[in-house]
Amino acid sequence: MRLALTFDDGPHPQTLELLRVLDENGVRATFFQCGMFARRHPEIARAVAARHEVANHTDTHPWLWRCMPSTIRAELSRAQESIIAASGATPRWFRPPYGVPGLGLGRALRENGLSYVGWTVIGNDWKLAARQIAERVLGRIRPNGVIVLHDGRDVRPEPDIRETIEAVRRIVPALLERGYRFETTSELLCKTN
Repeated sequence: MRLALTFDDGPHPQTLELLRVLDENGVRATFFQCGMFARRHPEIARAVAARHEVANHTDTHPWLWRCMPSTIRAELSRAQESIIAASGATPRWFRPPYGVPGLGLGRALRENGLSYVGWTVIGNDWKLAARQIAERVLGRIRPNGVIVLHDGRDVRPEPDIRETIEAVRRIVPALLERGYRFETTSELLCKTN
């Protein structure tokens, strides 16, 4: 049984603690990074890319459905450039902030060589305690699922993600015990068998 663990809104300093938890469990994940935070924390973006997959989550985390197509293209392009410059890795995947696309997104994806990916389970980790996040994810996961959690909080420059980190400490071992294998988004979605 396979699944992808993904994180949105980073990178931030607390992302490093999250990386330690994933390393302790031998788990790889995909991090959907915002360009503005990749520019602010390039050393953390590089640390993520050294062990995990990086993906595009726009430059400034706007509500895309409120944006003009030209703004959407600029958001994706600037994020793509910033993530590549900071991490040395080229994102292949894109997830819109709040999971809501906007008009013109298809063109922006094509121009940047990106593919859209959503999720099958969202932890609501921006508003729940670790126990509740873990219960929510563990109760909803299915084979070939995509879990979304957050290593940031929207556009907050200094987010507190301690509840997310503690939830990951609970979720990952429990899913490994159930026989799940963690893969990056590319590994999960691009396998032919």
